[in-house]
Amino acid sequence: MTERHKYAGHHCHSVAHAIRGRVGTKGELFPPKKLRDEVGLRPRAEVRYRTEEGRLVVEPLPALKDVLREPPEVVIAPAEIRTLRSKLSREAER
Repeated sequence: MTERHKYAGHHCHSVAHAIRGRVGTKGELFPPKKLRDEVGLRPRAEVRYRTEEGRLVVEPLPALKDVLREPPEVVIAPAEIRTLRSKLSREAER
Protein backbone atom coordinates (compact mmCIF):
# COMPACT_ATOMS: atom_id res chain seq x y z
CA MET A 1 0.00 0.00 0.00
CA THR A 2 1.43 3.41 -0.91
CA GLU A 3 2.02 6.07 1.74
CA ARG A 4 -0.48 8.28 -0.01
CA HIS A 5 -3.26 5.76 0.48
CA LYS A 6 -2.04 4.21 3.71
CA TYR A 7 -4.77 5.80 5.83
CA ALA A 8 -7.48 6.11 3.20
CA GLY A 9 -10.65 4.81 4.76
CA HIS A 10 -8.93 4.32 8.12
CA HIS A 11 -11.20 5.36 10.96
CA CYS A 12 -9.62 6.60 14.17
CA HIS A 13 -11.92 7.19 17.14
CA SER A 14 -9.71 9.94 18.59
CA VAL A 15 -10.13 12.12 15.49
CA ALA A 16 -13.26 14.24 15.76
CA HIS A 17 -12.83 15.98 12.42
CA ALA A 18 -11.13 14.91 9.25
CA ILE A 19 -10.98 17.88 6.91
CA ARG A 20 -8.95 17.96 3.75
CA GLY A 21 -6.17 20.55 3.57
CA ARG A 22 -3.12 21.49 1.58
CA VAL A 23 0.62 21.83 1.98
CA GLY A 24 2.08 24.99 0.48
CA THR A 25 4.95 25.07 -1.99
CA LYS A 26 7.40 25.81 0.85
CA GLY A 27 5.97 23.11 3.14
CA GLU A 28 3.57 25.38 5.00
CA LEU A 29 0.57 23.72 6.60
CA PHE A 30 -2.78 25.47 6.35
CA PRO A 31 -5.24 23.99 8.84
CA PRO A 32 -8.82 25.13 8.20
CA LYS A 33 -10.24 27.82 10.50
CA LYS A 34 -12.74 25.41 12.02
CA LEU A 35 -9.91 23.17 13.27
CA ARG A 36 -7.74 26.11 14.40
CA ASP A 37 -10.64 27.48 16.45
CA GLU A 38 -11.42 24.07 17.92
CA VAL A 39 -7.93 23.59 19.34
CA GLY A 40 -7.26 27.24 20.15
CA LEU A 41 -4.63 28.01 17.50
CA ARG A 42 -4.19 31.73 17.14
CA PRO A 43 -2.01 33.65 14.66
CA ARG A 44 1.68 33.43 15.60
CA ALA A 45 0.93 30.83 18.30
CA GLU A 46 3.68 28.33 18.98
CA VAL A 47 3.00 24.70 18.27
CA ARG A 48 4.74 21.38 18.84
CA TYR A 49 5.15 18.96 15.95
CA ARG A 50 5.55 15.24 16.53
CA THR A 51 4.92 12.04 14.69
CA GLU A 52 2.72 9.28 15.97
CA GLU A 53 2.33 6.00 14.10
CA GLY A 54 3.31 7.62 10.80
CA ARG A 55 1.08 10.67 11.27
CA LEU A 56 1.99 14.28 11.89
CA VAL A 57 0.49 15.65 15.11
CA VAL A 58 0.39 19.41 15.67
CA GLU A 59 -0.35 20.59 19.20
CA PRO A 60 -0.69 24.19 20.37
CA LEU A 61 1.68 25.20 23.17
CA PRO A 62 0.18 27.35 25.89
CA ALA A 63 1.23 30.98 26.00
CA LEU A 64 3.45 31.94 28.93
CA LYS A 65 0.77 34.27 30.32
CA ASP A 66 -1.69 31.35 30.43
CA VAL A 67 0.82 29.11 32.20
CA LEU A 68 1.54 31.82 34.78
CA ARG A 69 -2.18 32.13 35.57
CA GLU A 70 -2.29 28.49 36.71
CA PRO A 71 -1.68 27.77 40.38
CA PRO A 72 1.84 26.50 41.09
CA GLU A 73 2.28 22.77 41.53
CA VAL A 74 5.22 23.20 43.89
CA VAL A 75 5.76 25.97 46.41
CA ILE A 76 9.31 26.62 47.62
CA ALA A 77 10.15 29.29 50.16
CA PRO A 78 13.02 31.69 49.30
CA ALA A 79 15.02 30.42 52.31
CA GLU A 80 14.75 26.86 50.99
CA ILE A 81 15.97 27.99 47.57
CA ARG A 82 19.02 29.65 49.17
CA THR A 83 19.76 26.49 51.16
CA LEU A 84 19.49 24.25 48.11
CA ARG A 85 21.59 26.66 46.03
CA SER A 86 24.35 26.69 48.65
CA LYS A 87 24.30 22.90 48.86
CA LEU A 88 24.55 22.55 45.07
CA SER A 89 27.39 25.09 44.93
CA ARG A 90 29.36 23.16 47.59
CA GLU A 91 28.80 19.89 45.68
CA ALA A 92 29.92 21.48 42.41
CA GLU A 93 33.17 22.70 44.01
CA ARG A 94 34.21 19.16 44.98
